[in-house]
Amino acid sequence: MTVRNALYAQSGGVTAVINASACGVIEMARSHPEKIGKVFAAQDGLFGVLRENFFDTSREDPTQIAALRHTPGGAFGSSRYMLPRPDKAPEVWQRVADVFRAHDIGYVFINGGNGSMDVCQLLTRLGEVTGWHVQAVGVPKTIDNDLDCTDCSPGFGSTAKYLATSIREVGLDVRAMQETTKVFILEVMGRHAGWLTMACGLAARNDDEAPHLLLLPEVPFDEARFLDKVRTTVARVGHCVIAASEGLRAADGSFYAEQQKSATYGFEQLGGTGQRLSDLIRRELKMKCHVAVADYLQRAARHLASRTDVEQAYAVGRAAVGMALGGKTGVMPSIVRVCDDPYVWRIDAVPLEGVADLEKHPPTNFIRADGYGITDEARTYLAPLIVGEDYPPFVDGLPRFAELAYHRVPNCLPPFEVKASA
Repeated sequence: MTVRNALYAQSGGVTAVINASACGVIEMARSHPEKIGKVFAAQDGLFGVLRENFFDTSREDPTQIAALRHTPGGAFGSSRYMLPRPDKAPEVWQRVADVFRAHDIGYVFINGGNGSMDVCQLLTRLGEVTGWHVQAVGVPKTIDNDLDCTDCSPGFGSTAKYLATSIREVGLDVRAMQETTKVFILEVMGRHAGWLTMACGLAARNDDEAPHLLLLPEVPFDEARFLDKVRTTVARVGHCVIAASEGLRAADGSFYAEQQKSATYGFEQLGGTGQRLSDLIRRELKMKCHVAVADYLQRAARHLASRTDVEQAYAVGRAAVGMALGGKTGVMPSIVRVCDDPYVWRIDAVPLEGVADLEKHPPTNFIRADGYGITDEARTYLAPLIVGEDYPPFVDGLPRFAELAYHRVPNCLPPFEVKASA
């Protein structure tokens, strides 16, 4: 039986549980030495592939590999580089094939979101283009929860738990200080899909609890209507807590934050939604408003990870290797919801062509009729994904994470210039 090496690469924005998937891939591969030799991890995702920068995970201590399960970030480095089409950059494809051939790589696992699944699907064509065949299997992850063909995306549940917890906590803070601060805005990630902003809504058990308003990309933003809603909420409750998506859109479809362009640079830059809303409230309602941006904190918060999310992230990593060992290529492990209560799930294989570059948006029945909240159907879907705690070990009051040795694999090929525009 031919034994070939495997390559694992992290791609796109990292999550609190992406390393749990890495742990699943590596541990599953180690348990099948009759088919898989070494597992190489690419440094900085696809950049590592083209630059031939690999770590040999077979030389890592098993206890440190196991510790990846409770370690946030991307242990091997990630990037947003996307592999171009073969006809656009044949030299890039030849480089990939040369690197894989030099290190006898026959299995490839790309751990990422929509664009990464597209890259993984492209790699299934490597053999027909260059003559070097690999089995490529995608490993799903994204905090945005917008991967299609899966009930949820690993990484989402933990971020949702962090955001819902944070906004419930800050709601008590704002309530205590409502004599001075009337409005609080939490800006949440989500350029196109409002799943994370929706998750904030889990914190409110009634209309008077925070968050009082959710601003979703799926609902065109109307300034006058919004201001009226803030005014009436403050009059009724005494304060108003808002969760706003960075991808909030105006009625014409443009990003609300994009409308306020930098006089110096003038390019699209999301991340200013909360501040623009605050400026609007201060100007029109004369209310003191505070803004916070969850930013990287929301996707790095491993100390408050969802146990469900951790278990699913680990499971899809193991399943990806199992699928490759079973002869599958061009597929992705998909999480299938069997039952809502109790929450029961399983993993199936789905073709990557049904996943790559497709965005899953919340169904309309998840959005409250007034557009500012979530429905019971949304709660039924979201609630199980944040259930359970899976704390990392703490030492001297702080979490202890994996400490890898990062054994480098010697290069076999000349250097290769990676063009960012490729």
